[in-house]
Amino acid sequence: MAEIIAAGPDQIYRDNLEKGAFKIQQCASCEKYVFYPRHLCPHCGSASLQWKSASGRAQVYSTTVARRRPDRGGDYNVCIVELEEGPRMTSRVEGIDPDQVTIGMDLTHAIADGGDAGPFIVFNPVKSAED
Repeated sequence: MAEIIAAGPDQIYRDNLEKGAFKIQQCASCEKYVFYPRHLCPHCGSASLQWKSASGRAQVYSTTVARRRPDRGGDYNVCIVELEEGPRMTSRVEGIDPDQVTIGMDLTHAIADGGDAGPFIVFNPVKSAED
C-alpha cells in the first residue's frame, strides 16, 4: 500500500499563491512570524507553525538594480523587503524605474504570474496622498 505524504511547507506556500492568497507561517509557541516556509520555528524550535494571511505591507530593506540589455527586458530591481509581520524576503519592486527604489520605501504586495514557474510575490510602491 502506498504511503500518503503530506505536502511540505514550500508546496503549501505555492498552493496558497495559486489560490491568490499570500500566507506566511506564525509560531503558536513564540508567536513570531516565519519566512521562508519551514517545518520548525527558527526562533524557538517549535513544530507548531500555523499559516496566517500576511498583511502584504512591507518596506524596502535593501535594494540593487540588475542590469540587462534592452533586448532582454532591460534593467530590473532586486530587493530584500521587511514584511510588516517581521520576516524579510527577497523580491522585486515593480511599477517604477528600478533606480527609483529606495531603502525604507513603503510597499504593498501583488501576486505575479510566473507562467510555468508558478505565481510569486512582487511589491509595488504605496501611493501617497499627493500622487
